[in-house]
Amino acid sequence: MVDIINYQTLLMVGREQETPQRFLFTFLKASLPKDHEGNEQQCFQAGKGGVLQPLMCVDKALNDLTTFSDLVEESKNMDQDWQLVLVACLSGVEDSMPASTEIDLQLKMMVQMVENGGDLSRYLAFDRACDLVQFT
Repeated sequence: MVDIINYQTLLMVGREQETPQRFLFTFLKASLPKDHEGNEQQCFQAGKGGVLQPLMCVDKALNDLTTFSDLVEESKNMDQDWQLVLVACLSGVEDSMPASTEIDLQLKMMVQMVENGGDLSRYLAFDRACDLVQFT
């Protein structure tokens, strides 16, 4: 078993799977809540706290993924300023990719999890510098 320590090991683990993998990405922006109190603004400006908002989602086959910097560069075409990206993998069945309806459902669930303030620890998360982020 390989620990996923960075984006490249994520892709490596995906390639080792017996069934085709679809990678699901939800790009997030951190913002300061309008009803912030106390030192929340100072914490936010220091890079801590705030709320996460989903900006865009995309799914990709493993063959379409190269480096994290390529993913960042591609995201610039969407003209969205994101800080984090959540990543999930969806396995196909036998030699078939997951159905598009299943992909759409899983992406919607990721967005709802963020919007509802749910537990994001089930997803991998990377910042724009490709550093793994852990939610506590």
